[in-house]
Amino acid sequence: MASLKELKDRISSVKSTQKITKAKQMVAAAKLRKAQAAAEAARPYAERLETVMSSLASGVSISKDTPKLLAGTGKNQKHLMVVATSDRGLCGAFNANIVKEARIKADALKAEGKDVEFYLVGKKGKPVINRVYPGSIRHHFDTSDIKNPHYDDAKEIAEDLVARMEKGDFDIAWLFYSKFKSALVQEPQTQQIIPVPVDENADTGSTVAVEYEPDEEEILSELLPRNLSIQLFRALLENGASEQGASMTAMDNATRNAGDLIEKLTIVYNRSRQAAITTELVEIISGAEAL
Repeated sequence: MASLKELKDRISSVKSTQKITKAKQMVAAAKLRKAQAAAEAARPYAERLETVMSSLASGVSISKDTPKLLAGTGKNQKHLMVVATSDRGLCGAFNANIVKEARIKADALKAEGKDVEFYLVGKKGKPVINRVYPGSIRHHFDTSDIKNPHYDDAKEIAEDLVARMEKGDFDIAWLFYSKFKSALVQEPQTQQIIPVPVDENADTGSTVAVEYEPDEEEILSELLPRNLSIQLFRALLENGASEQGASMTAMDNATRNAGDLIEKLTIVYNRSRQAAITTELVEIISGAEAL
């Protein structure tokens, strides 16, 4: 059994940890409100733009002049997994769930004989992916200096992805992130971002003829890169809210567990102290009777 001093030091240590987890919970709760508002504000535009581009992909005749972001490379062999995680831990299973989603997709593609490589945004997914798929990380986009996601960050990632596609580094790109539902629920998402996926439910037979002004190629050349940037920006915002929600929940659980542990250790400490006092009294009484 541990000594009284050891028990007292352990209780003091757990109390210090409890203060830290409580402070991090309060910080995450404060950041969550802003991050949630940003993520929810970006959803309608991003979802509508994604729907429009998907519908457009199903109705446009693919030719040699069609942008690759819409037409693709014409191949389906090289797949790039764009995995967006956080740079910090202490947020429960947030990062692990995103990496798990990417691994499921990667394993399914590999089973079909496809080539799979990874493009990481954030560093928390790097150790696992590097261990499971050694040598398959194509690039790591460092977000450690980014406090709040900004559209320019997403645009920089999008431009890099387009340049890599133009060089023939990949044929299809998939995006993995976590959609914020609540502080308790964050859902991992899988989304094809390059080329724009075709809307299979679109009724192309009854589509009204559309005339583009100034012309189709010019409009698509402007709209397609913007759509890619918007989808990446939404993923960063959703991840930001999901990370804070997961962190708040994890730190709340840690604070509660620390409280339970302190209570148990205090009971053990009081019992040990009472036993020590009883032993001393017995020794004193026994000595007095011996005299």
